[in-house]
Amino acid sequence: MAKEKNHIGGSWEDLAVPEYFPEPYTEERAEEEEEDTEEAARDGAVKCSPTLLRMLKAAESRWTPRDRDKAEPSKLGRKVSEAEALKTNMKIQLNDQQEEFNKLPTKAGPRPLSHSVSQSSADSFSSAVGSVSSEDESPPQKKLQKTSKGLTDFCIKNIKQAAFGRKEIDIAQQEMPALMILRKRAGGEKPLAGAKVAGCTHITAHTAVLIETLAALGAQCRWAACNIFSTQNSVAAALAEGGISVFAWKGESEDDFLWCIDRCVAADSWEPNLILDDGGDLTQWMYKKYPSLFKKLKGIVEESVTGIYRLYQLSKAGKLCAPAMNVNDSVTKQKFDSIYCCKESILDGLKRTTDVMFGGKQVVVCGYGEVGKGCCAALKGLGAVIYVTEVDPICALQACMDGLRVVTLSEVIRHADLVITCTGNKDVVTREHFDRMRSGCIVCNMGHSNTEIDLASLRTSELKWHRVRPQVDHIIWPDGKRVVLLAEGRLLNLSCSTVPSFVLSVTAATQALALIELYNAPAGRYKQDVYLLPKKMDEYVASLHLPMFDAHVTELTDEQAQYLSISKHGPFKPNYYRY
Repeated sequence: MAKEKNHIGGSWEDLAVPEYFPEPYTEERAEEEEEDTEEAARDGAVKCSPTLLRMLKAAESRWTPRDRDKAEPSKLGRKVSEAEALKTNMKIQLNDQQEEFNKLPTKAGPRPLSHSVSQSSADSFSSAVGSVSSEDESPPQKKLQKTSKGLTDFCIKNIKQAAFGRKEIDIAQQEMPALMILRKRAGGEKPLAGAKVAGCTHITAHTAVLIETLAALGAQCRWAACNIFSTQNSVAAALAEGGISVFAWKGESEDDFLWCIDRCVAADSWEPNLILDDGGDLTQWMYKKYPSLFKKLKGIVEESVTGIYRLYQLSKAGKLCAPAMNVNDSVTKQKFDSIYCCKESILDGLKRTTDVMFGGKQVVVCGYGEVGKGCCAALKGLGAVIYVTEVDPICALQACMDGLRVVTLSEVIRHADLVITCTGNKDVVTREHFDRMRSGCIVCNMGHSNTEIDLASLRTSELKWHRVRPQVDHIIWPDGKRVVLLAEGRLLNLSCSTVPSFVLSVTAATQALALIELYNAPAGRYKQDVYLLPKKMDEYVASLHLPMFDAHVTELTDEQAQYLSISKHGPFKPNYYRY
């Protein structure tokens, strides 16, 4: 297996080239052969192999007298037929030679050329989306890498992938209008000049656009990944080549994950004054290990349910040393990222990993918040039978009104074909549930953290783990039952697929504006507490995306605005309004 892996990651230069191999059969070559055979037919010098001649004679003997009479006047026609047969025979010989060429040994052992080509293409695609390439087996921490400008303060998989990553970022920019508008409008003012942002988010082409926007607005950035599977290695390389200190690669271990966060925070002569977090890992790490740095922060921006829980716990205990902006509960994040993004990306992740048809399948969605609503809508559209588990009676009633059955997980687990967790809680699916699942049941998570699935209870000697493809594990019980676990219980869509750039543009613009607000806010505006994004800012983010749809918003008249007792320029809804 080791030799197989090394060959897959090898380059074309490693292949042994034979001394002779047939030329490709092109149209020009076909015309030349056709002229040669016609000339040979006129000279009566056509020679066929004995086998081909026997086939022609056998066919001639089967002709009826009528067919022979019809064919007799044209001897040239017979010769032309022989010439056509000769061409067919030549093609057969060409294919035989090609097969022999494919069987020629290479340096890494016998392998057909066709397989090598397809595997090489697969490796190129895998490296493009950030998977671990076998040619880079050594740990990134032990590599000495340098950008073209001499930057060495980064740790990624392979800096040579920067050119491809730049193309990925350029494509994402086309679907992220809000950030590009922010660069044009505020780039000259540099509202983040002097800001030092430590970030811990998914490192994909979409977040790269956000990071480079912050840099364009004047911020200095250092970045780590919030998920060990979601990093696109080529994008991380492009960011490093662009001057951003990045510490992330796809397939990190838990120790690597914490090491990268530590390198992001603990830098010589560099102290962060802003945090942009997704999950709260960076905030928690700085709070516990670098309390002196934590006390100097000007603000924290958090976009996940898990991270918001942690911030509220710190605030309640009186240990939050800086104001924090709750982006997760902003209207634009909840209504667009959580619903529409999950609605499209859940199917992408499931199809790429399982190739399962979901029509008629029984699916259990744990949690009917915004993420759960998006997942249910997508799978219901494919004809799946949806069950919902909920603890909140309001969300449960919404599920009922949407035509879904609300049950407990224990009621339906024996019949479930797919279980999706999206609660933001812990131990939603336990060992007891796993033991009662049918063989072949698929389990995955759409929440930020892998705490929703009790993985510790599955890592026992009686259960066997079998990796069948990247981010797909079969957990095998002693009786032969198999449960399919995706992404080791981590966020499915960003671990196993990708997400729409346009929807993430909404969230990224909200994060950028939140950082600008906290950094430039006058003293006393925000206390050491957790705040929601101002409604006016939500509306501004939404307005930046409307031109993509050629949408035209109606403007209130002065009388209408006075009648509603609001400004004609917004905000148009009170903070307590539920969209």
